[in-house]
Amino acid sequence: MTKVTAEQLATARGCVLGLMLGDAIGAAGGKVPAGGTLRVTSAGQLACFTIEGIIRANIRGTHKGICHPPGVVRHAYTRWAAMQHIPGIKRWQEQDWPDGWLAQVPVLASRRGSAPATVSALQSQATYMPGKAPWASAGAHGLTRSLFAGLVQGWGPQPGRFAAEIAATTHGPAAADAAALGATVIANVVKRQDVEKAVELAQRECQPIVTVLTGLPLAPALHAGRTRPRRAEVLAQLAPDARAASALAGAVYVALSYPDRSQLRDALLFAASVPHGKHVAATAGAFLGAAHGVDALPVDVVSRVELAWVADVLARDLLTEFADGPSGSGYGDETDPHWWERYPGW
Repeated sequence: MTKVTAEQLATARGCVLGLMLGDAIGAAGGKVPAGGTLRVTSAGQLACFTIEGIIRANIRGTHKGICHPPGVVRHAYTRWAAMQHIPGIKRWQEQDWPDGWLAQVPVLASRRGSAPATVSALQSQATYMPGKAPWASAGAHGLTRSLFAGLVQGWGPQPGRFAAEIAATTHGPAAADAAALGATVIANVVKRQDVEKAVELAQRECQPIVTVLTGLPLAPALHAGRTRPRRAEVLAQLAPDARAASALAGAVYVALSYPDRSQLRDALLFAASVPHGKHVAATAGAFLGAAHGVDALPVDVVSRVELAWVADVLARDLLTEFADGPSGSGYGDETDPHWWERYPGW
């Protein structure tokens, strides 16, 4: 008997699948073909490994008692890079690595665009120290792949701080700040706030965390969404480049411009229509998918996303890990004898 509620599951599945759908629509520039598979980008691939890393970090903490969760998530990104045959990546063990079930998914070994900041940081093999990372990228991957830290706000670490630490394993302070804000928006949506209220709260809640995006950095996006919704020129002004802060502001504007669950498809097509809209679409998909639940996603397109099944399994397993602890612990027996094999706790 699982402790995961139907509402929690609908929110998590909507968030994860919404990001994948937004990523795929963004990759197509908002011009979705009538048939065929919709490919995600490296942003969607890395988001999958974030979830796997969060699960494995919790398992390690439960069984070993000592764990640095962002470091375990960074280890997940090295498995992605190894599967992609990216040179200069440290092997964590000679045999049976990369391990875990995600390493068996063929499409995750296929190149789907680049992630230069992430790859450069992983190749550097520098020792990650919180607040002292040597990299400075402000790119949107630091945001999009870290959003799911907000889904475990009831069980795990403070979502904003956790997301910032995940982003900081390969990106600089501005991207980490955007990740903190974005994951906190998700966490507030999980607590049944609408996106507008979730954003307002996130700005205040993240003030002790952020170092670059101080004050009320999303106020212009909120104001524009309320007063001038659905205008491509406004979205282009809010998201003028591929920085994490731009993707976040653009996603807030899109979510406020299309607040109804029946408008989710239109929201993602609109997000992807501007020059730097692909990361906006992915972030908006996560926000709106979490807000409206998985049943609001348009079946005819989400069913064509190449990582849809993988993303759905990961969303379910993320909640199952935190709510039910299938691998057991020193205080309880395992309920799934294969869980550790699927998610080795290291």
